[in-house]
Amino acid sequence: MADLIVHGGVVIPMDRARRIIDDGAVAITGDRVVAVGPTADILAAHEAPRKIDAARKLVLPGLIDVHAHAGHGLIKSMGANTPGAWEALCGQVYTTGSTPEFWRAEAELAALERLRFGVTCGVSLLGGGDTIMRSDDPVHAAAHCEGVLAVGVRDVVAIGPTRPPHPRTYADWEGETRHDKQIDFETQLATSAQVVKDWHKTHGERISVALLTPVLRNEHLDELGPALLEEAMEQTRRVRQLSRDSGTIFTQDGHWRGSIQRAQEMGILGPDALLSHCIDISEAEIALCAETDTKIAHNPSAIASVMGRCPATELMEAGVTVALGSDATAPDRSSDMFRHMQQCMHYHRTHFRDPDILPPGQVLAMATIDAARALGMEQEIGSLEPGKKADLLLLDLARPHLYPLNMPAYRAVCFANGNDVHTVIVNGEVVLENRRAVKVDESAVLGTAQLECERMIARNDAADLLGMPEDFFGPARQGEGMENE
Repeated sequence: MADLIVHGGVVIPMDRARRIIDDGAVAITGDRVVAVGPTADILAAHEAPRKIDAARKLVLPGLIDVHAHAGHGLIKSMGANTPGAWEALCGQVYTTGSTPEFWRAEAELAALERLRFGVTCGVSLLGGGDTIMRSDDPVHAAAHCEGVLAVGVRDVVAIGPTRPPHPRTYADWEGETRHDKQIDFETQLATSAQVVKDWHKTHGERISVALLTPVLRNEHLDELGPALLEEAMEQTRRVRQLSRDSGTIFTQDGHWRGSIQRAQEMGILGPDALLSHCIDISEAEIALCAETDTKIAHNPSAIASVMGRCPATELMEAGVTVALGSDATAPDRSSDMFRHMQQCMHYHRTHFRDPDILPPGQVLAMATIDAARALGMEQEIGSLEPGKKADLLLLDLARPHLYPLNMPAYRAVCFANGNDVHTVIVNGEVVLENRRAVKVDESAVLGTAQLECERMIARNDAADLLGMPEDFFGPARQGEGMENE
């Protein structure tokens, strides 16, 4: 006896056989898939008190986003067209300008966005900018996790220390009164360890924790100097050891030109390491990732992918697991993984001048089963197979841009967008139905997000970053010397 059967849709389970079942069904008991196959076979073998008719819908595993940032959802594009302003605001908000209420509201908003786009699991770095995490007190991570749980999706919250020098100024708020405090590395490490203890693999494993440290790129060698560089390397090793001792994923944001080689020298690579961006890396670094089974988070829509190229295809050819990340929400991209799948294909096809590079099924794997593998969760999520968690989405094919009803796998990857998602199930629970969240009042989430955004702007005196930049409707090419061309 199953609890729920989704039937009559085109099912792409992303199993090893890469089947496409034209009239398929998925039977669910509790939080697990118990059977996947043709509708006639599943209905003959299983009864259930609830059935969902998936006619004219595509049934997929829930999408997985392996790299995004908590906090960004209430900042989005503020200051984006003023050089350095956006990152400076992030650094300010994530240290001295945010409250637990900010983190709870942003988490609900970001989780609701993911839910509406069929993203059932995502990594959320608890901050950003120059890898500045809100790691002074576990209360902020707790507020984030509570917001995610309220919406009903799965989350991997990533936390860790800032780059030296320490201490760094953080602040708490009592009403409109700011209370500064000096936070050293030991406090940040203790905060991260407490977040692991409190939240890792809790609530039906809907919340997991990852640990992180800032990447040490070439520009940091001169900035830090020998003494601080050695301190940063030792701190990185300590956080990495904590990740190994606690069984959590270790991640870093922003690898570029030689930093993977430096990571190997520090001994932090491995099958439980997830490195983000990885642009302009060498053949030797590709080989290092393959030898150590280090995973890669490829963010084709990110600004980093404009500044350099992640050799995702070459990494995959070398046997490296490469998964898709949105790097959302900042400052020009959302959590819509359909958008990022399409961007990924065009990104590499343009590089090679070859329209056959990266077939649609490969990028779909990068957002499902390969993404689960990158997070060490491939035994639980990423595909629809008996024994795995019941995380799935129903994509509405009865849409003008997805019709006619043929070649549904191509339609999903090449034509669909997140707003085509009709129903989402996480842990066997229906959490989005007919495009509406089941567990939260969407209007209330939006209202609270607006309120906390306005409070954040006031706390940080950031209203000037909301103005329309003068060059918004400017020429196609901007910068010095353009007037002479």
